[in-house]
Amino acid sequence: MTLIKSISGIRGTIGGSPGEGLTPFDIVKFAAAFGTWIRRKSGLNKLVIGRDARPSGPMVNQIVCQTLTALGIDVVDIGLTTTPTVEIAVPLENAGGGIIITASHNPIHWNALKLLNQEGEFISAIDGKEVLEIASKDTITFVEVNKLGTITQDDSYLGQHIRMILDLPLVDKTAISQKEFRIVVDAVNSTGGLAIPPLLEALGVKDVYQLNCKPTGYFKHNPEPLPENLYEISNVLKNGQYDLGIAVDPDVDRLALICEDGEPFGEEYTLVAVADYVLKNNPGNTVSNLSSSQALRYITEKSGNTYSPAAVGEVNVVSLMKETQAVIGGEGNGGVIYPDLHYGRDALAGIALFLSHLARSGKRTSQLLAAYPHYVISKNKIELTPEIDVDNILDELKKKYASHPVNTTDGVKIEFPDPYKPSLTEWVHLRKSNTEPIIRIYAESDSEANAVNLAQKIISDISELVSSKV
Repeated sequence: MTLIKSISGIRGTIGGSPGEGLTPFDIVKFAAAFGTWIRRKSGLNKLVIGRDARPSGPMVNQIVCQTLTALGIDVVDIGLTTTPTVEIAVPLENAGGGIIITASHNPIHWNALKLLNQEGEFISAIDGKEVLEIASKDTITFVEVNKLGTITQDDSYLGQHIRMILDLPLVDKTAISQKEFRIVVDAVNSTGGLAIPPLLEALGVKDVYQLNCKPTGYFKHNPEPLPENLYEISNVLKNGQYDLGIAVDPDVDRLALICEDGEPFGEEYTLVAVADYVLKNNPGNTVSNLSSSQALRYITEKSGNTYSPAAVGEVNVVSLMKETQAVIGGEGNGGVIYPDLHYGRDALAGIALFLSHLARSGKRTSQLLAAYPHYVISKNKIELTPEIDVDNILDELKKKYASHPVNTTDGVKIEFPDPYKPSLTEWVHLRKSNTEPIIRIYAESDSEANAVNLAQKIISDISELVSSKV
């Protein structure tokens, strides 16, 4: 059993003993801590709750809702929904915050409480530490019977979310409808099945082939929307009868696209394509995290605007987007953040903007992808053992490659510009994982072989450093 208490929430496997898995005791403890913090922070006694479709959701939801009412907090339960829908609902409800009951792309036996502030954005590291401190002290006070909170059911927010997307100036419903796109959707048996088909219908897409769109919560395949897990939708597209494939994770904040020939568009290029469309119509700055493809930087600078890299983590990307007044941003895992709607990864907004781009371009999906510079990221990791001093290793690598551009915002990122290819800068990003005892090593180049070789070179450097300290 696993229980991970972090600044962004609590997640774990269902069952086991308190403190070792995500048990009812743990759910009460952390829901109560968050509710207590929300009242202190915002002065508001209202929270919005939503969940994905996994089987443990109803149980977790009931415990969370009843715990909050015991604190005197009114709950607006918007039921089966998406993470971005909860993010939108919080400010619309004038609530003090929100809780999304989802373990995102984790397997079925996981669940989690994702915590939102009054703006409907993920709480900051400082705020998260305060919540954890409240939970650790066991000093939570519940209200008397005449001060109990209420629970209101409201299933209207998915529809409202879709209407807000259609109202965005850059969403071109007319162009999409005229193209008569044929689209395949894989919603991995979660709430994407409740949200994406209605969105496509509202956009004028009449031919939608639904795969795994019944929200049973029993995922047909590994729920992370990576190419190796999307074989079913890819096979449907290979017959040549459809224009695009759309796949999401269980809480619908990550968007993966598949070309008309069944080949992956690439999760890194979801943000790139959407950003390209936004920049063509609303020039401005962009942001992604340090481990995301340089393709975003390339198209941003080509359009005469400024790209900024953020530390890994949605809250860090959002913070830098606000600081730089970015018009578009996100993460290379298919996470699109469009501030004209809200500051959160939103696959539904990404779908509408991408389809507008595709329709206006007059190209097939694969042709649109081919218009962007080709980069490949190799993702690697090293298991940590007691003799590995991560901070020392990162410091030594920074010294070794001091003649290269080095960014230490989040771990160490080393750039290797190619003087013969101005559009190419190979890079390696090393950082200690926040959730696993590993060092993540990401490398990007213009081919898989070059990216792998670059990553292996740095891994070899690390091995030498570890050996020299033994």
